[in-house]
Amino acid sequence: MKNLIIAAFALAAIAIAPKANAQTDPMVGGAAMYPTKNIVENAVNSKDHTTLVTAVKAAGLVETLESAGPFTVFAPTNEAFDKLPAGTVETLVKPENKATLTKILTYHVVSGRMSSADLWAKVKAGNGSATLTTVAGGTLTVMATGKKLYLVDEKGGKSWISIADVNQSNGVIHVVNAVLMPN
Repeated sequence: MKNLIIAAFALAAIAIAPKANAQTDPMVGGAAMYPTKNIVENAVNSKDHTTLVTAVKAAGLVETLESAGPFTVFAPTNEAFDKLPAGTVETLVKPENKATLTKILTYHVVSGRMSSADLWAKVKAGNGSATLTTVAGGTLTVMATGKKLYLVDEKGGKSWISIADVNQSNGVIHVVNAVLMPN
């Protein structure tokens, strides 16, 4: 009986005590994303966002995304960029296309920190959809289907939020499965 009581207390202590080795930082692209690091510091470690990081560097947006913000970034994966017509990314990262690339990338950024709970609240308050104004000056429509949030760009393209609420020191990232396109 004594061993049973000790075992019960031990199980209770394990269940109640904070776990030193618990994963508190979400994994994106095989790398932990730390809320103490900024958007760029985390993104460079994600193997799923190498194309995005290359594009951010080509557009000269590294300094901006390292600044205090806060920003909400809808971060397309490499697979999202691969869905674009062949040669699109290679063309966009050329110096002569910097303005177009910057417009597309800043279309994925909203000023302020917007968690998925904030997005859900906006959708609910908007009777099923909400409009966000991007840093590029365009609009994104946030909608929900079942338990998933998705974004509709100005051209009617849809992108699902596949990983939400990746907190950063200067904002939050929501991973998306398609590149959003402004008008």
